[in-house]
Amino acid sequence: MFIEERHKQILDILERDGKVLVKDLSAQFQVSESMIRKDLQVLEKNNLLQRTYGGAINIKRTIVNGESLLKRVEKDIDLKKIIAKKAYEQIHEGDTIFLDASSISHLLTKLLVENNRNITLITNMVEISSMINSDSKLHVIFIGGDYSPLVGGNIGSHSNEQIKLYRCNKSFIGCSGIDLRDGNVSTGESEDAGTKKAIMSISKELYLMAPTERFNLDGIFNFSNIADFNSIITEAVPNNTIMTLLQQYDINLIY
Repeated sequence: MFIEERHKQILDILERDGKVLVKDLSAQFQVSESMIRKDLQVLEKNNLLQRTYGGAINIKRTIVNGESLLKRVEKDIDLKKIIAKKAYEQIHEGDTIFLDASSISHLLTKLLVENNRNITLITNMVEISSMINSDSKLHVIFIGGDYSPLVGGNIGSHSNEQIKLYRCNKSFIGCSGIDLRDGNVSTGESEDAGTKKAIMSISKELYLMAPTERFNLDGIFNFSNIADFNSIITEAVPNNTIMTLLQQYDINLIY
């Protein structure tokens, strides 16, 4: 068994039981306890578990939105700018795209405006209205609905009905977390989950924009599976454990 496969199975046991013991893992995988301790050290270094006396516990965190969009934009802004630039490179002249309300979408919109791209942008992200000027080639369609300060956009049933009036060839969607064991992609707001589903239903190509830390986080409300997306855009090469888990899904990784 390869080391990465053993790491994946250790994480699967943690997900199921919430904890693991060195002596049990040593017996199960028929390797020395010192080898298991090294495995746990590597996984802890990658922020995938917390070692305890004689074993380890699951530390996967749940994200609950508690800050406005503009405050979230300023968090980890350098890595989010990298993701926004990689997403920008997927957009071509004449495209019709949908950007959902997310901090990375906000930075991506800045790039589109600064470079005066000739595209049609559909969005429920109210916060970007101040970026658009009268000389811009960017054609913007705003989706109405119930405004959520935490999401930074319009969400809910009215928004979803408006979204379904349109079609786009590409959409770029943010998330709170990705669970690679079952592929669930989640967000922190229930109405936002429904609106993301509506966006996905009108799009030919789907791009999930997510910092690598999101592979170790969960939102509260699942809205999709990573198998539904054409590509995941992230800021750097994920660690070996995450790459091994990703291999079970037929998805392009842009980093």
